[in-house]
Amino acid sequence: MGEQTHIIRRPDQLSIGRTDAEIRQACASGTWARIHRGAYVDSGHLSRLDAYGRHRLRAEAVACAASPGATVSHVSAAVLHGFELWNTPLDVVHLSRNRRGGGRKSARRHVHSTWLADNEITEVDGLRVTTPARTVADLARTLTFEQALVVGNSALHRSRLTKDAVAASLALSPNHPRHRHALHALTAMDSRIESVGESRSLALFLHEPLPLPEPQVDIHDARGFAGRVDFLWREQRTIGEFDGRIKYGRLVPAGRSPEDALWNEKLREDRLRDAGWEVARWTWADLSTPSLVASRILAAFARSHGAVSY
Repeated sequence: MGEQTHIIRRPDQLSIGRTDAEIRQACASGTWARIHRGAYVDSGHLSRLDAYGRHRLRAEAVACAASPGATVSHVSAAVLHGFELWNTPLDVVHLSRNRRGGGRKSARRHVHSTWLADNEITEVDGLRVTTPARTVADLARTLTFEQALVVGNSALHRSRLTKDAVAASLALSPNHPRHRHALHALTAMDSRIESVGESRSLALFLHEPLPLPEPQVDIHDARGFAGRVDFLWREQRTIGEFDGRIKYGRLVPAGRSPEDALWNEKLREDRLRDAGWEVARWTWADLSTPSLVASRILAAFARSHGAVSY
């Protein structure tokens, strides 16, 4: 398993002669951190992991201690599959059991009782995990629209998952109280969306509402390829750029400075404008004020002289 070698298990420690008192001392001193009953990890290693890595370790520890038949699901399955999440708590490990009742939730573990078809279970690093399709279906039913859009777009973009596969999984439980909510989220999902910020931008366009743009479009001018843009409103001759993914800082390629990246981005935008496109930009912080982003885009529509009334 991806992180299995980092989990220190009580039975293994007892088998080599370590005592429970020594285990407790290792935890009390801060050398080890307890991540589940009878499962520990080196504190230094744990501190180097991001939220996804820490959840992945806890999911493995919980799943390995669970009764046979338990399947990692929901948010935990998304983490194991490598899908992106936004504003979604990772403090609880989610498992599903194929039965009618008996679901329960504690501070660290949420056990769902639900029907799982055999083809909705796969294996990731030796663990039973819901398939990408079932994972997205579960989260489309349980998360907010924006959160579901983020994980769904990530799954579609990063794997071979299709919207048809998610729809087929949702169709197995048409009476679920959040079925229509899930279908609404699924309809909006788009495999061309490449980042969390772009998914949140798409949710904003739908909420305001604005005309839906084409994502990830290559723009050409008389000199050839001018650039790839995040969003394109072709009719309004307007380009939309979410600035959250531009490498201005620590991710600037070797040999270049942030100033170089800013200058090259300016030249790119000038070239796009010279080709007859208006450009609207927004940042991660701007997404917290949807009306601000919408007004910026509408102003670009107006400048392009191709605006219509919205």
